[in-house]
Amino acid sequence: MEKIRFTSDERQEETEFFVLEQTKLNGVSYILVTDSEEDDAECLILKDTSAEEEKESIYEIVEDEKELSAILKVFEELLEDIEIER
Repeated sequence: MEKIRFTSDERQEETEFFVLEQTKLNGVSYILVTDSEEDDAECLILKDTSAEEEKESIYEIVEDEKELSAILKVFEELLEDIEIER
């Protein structure tokens, strides 16, 4: 599994996540990440909010329920062998 490192601007600390899957919906890139490679890990859906000309991506946690439900369905189809609980 690919590992990705995030740096928080607010706290200036780094956090690592494992990328389970990525997809693009309506021109927006999303990634499904988890904090562990173990079976019962927590996962987040992150949305790339950076401009195309930026060198580094800026990701935010998807919190809007309608957007979250739509992208969650896409990830569930892509990852048939993984069960995602809300």
